[in-house]
Amino acid sequence: MSTPEHGGTHLDAPIHFAEKGWTVDQIPLSSLTGHAVVINVSAKTQSNPDYLISPQDLVDWEKTNGVIPKGSIVLFNTGYAKLYPNRKEYFGTDKKGMEAIPELHFPGISPEASTWLVENRLPKSVGIDTASIDYGQSKDFQTHRILLGNNISGFENLTNLDALPVTGAYIIALPMKIAGGSGGPLRIVAAIKAD
Repeated sequence: MSTPEHGGTHLDAPIHFAEKGWTVDQIPLSSLTGHAVVINVSAKTQSNPDYLISPQDLVDWEKTNGVIPKGSIVLFNTGYAKLYPNRKEYFGTDKKGMEAIPELHFPGISPEASTWLVENRLPKSVGIDTASIDYGQSKDFQTHRILLGNNISGFENLTNLDALPVTGAYIIALPMKIAGGSGGPLRIVAAIKAD
């Protein structure tokens, strides 16, 4: 079997950007399971494919929904899952490989929002429905460096976030357990209490 570590719905392990971070097989199960909050920024990404999720988005969400509990799994719904598998709409370009990189356009989490989360809420993991937790035009991948540098794993290329409540879902995110891996294909599911 041959598969990329970072293709499709997958996990970025901390070692992907942090020299002393956990590898896929070292991530504790407690960091991959837990209660989630879903922050919907899709109204802001419709007109701006390079939208950067800001600390203000987090503050605004908390004004309506309450404080993000420490140790939550924070999921960002940009609305991009509905664009998949249309490559041009989802990635911003039809090109593939190295020639596509300068033309990538999709939303991501700003370094400022990542820092705010680490300093104020310390989530277990974060996830997003785009190809990367950094936005498509990122050159320095600061969001990866900040979050993964604090052993906060990233879930990328998620789907169905619009089917989850803003609070109350329980996430189980199980990556392929690749020894020494910097990432791996991810099976992620949500349990929701029935009314």
